[in-house]
Amino acid sequence: MSTTTNSKIIKSTPEKIYRALTEPQALEVWLAPGEMKGKIHKFDLREGGSYEMSLYYPSSEKAAPGKTNAHEDRFKARFVKLVPNQKIEQIILFDSSDPSFSGEMIMEVTLEKVNDGTQVTFVFKNIPAGIKPEDNEKGTEESLEKLAKYLSVS
Repeated sequence: MSTTTNSKIIKSTPEKIYRALTEPQALEVWLAPGEMKGKIHKFDLREGGSYEMSLYYPSSEKAAPGKTNAHEDRFKARFVKLVPNQKIEQIILFDSSDPSFSGEMIMEVTLEKVNDGTQVTFVFKNIPAGIKPEDNEKGTEESLEKLAKYLSVS
């Protein structure tokens, strides 16, 4: 099981970033990396609550890399800890018949006010064996870029 860490300073307040991390409509816009699209199926924001989400690969992606089916990664995330404007910890379970994507992956997001905005840090622990750590890091970098862009126009 691997661990990755990505961090980015975003020119926004911890309050606005926390909102973008906890609103279904915002997550659909920025969480899916690169050209992927996101769709929230259920959402219950509270410690012990959860959400279900699909990330769809673009139709131009011919390699069919999806974990759930050819062009979809579907997962369920359970909120373990919610500290408004500071931290979100969740456990992620992928919907896949492939055992290399099984297990509980932990995602911790911390927000720290800095001079130029807010340092947003994503730490993933217990990354399933089927996910290459470098792919997870690249996807997280792309999502952080989308989050920064989303916040610059919202």
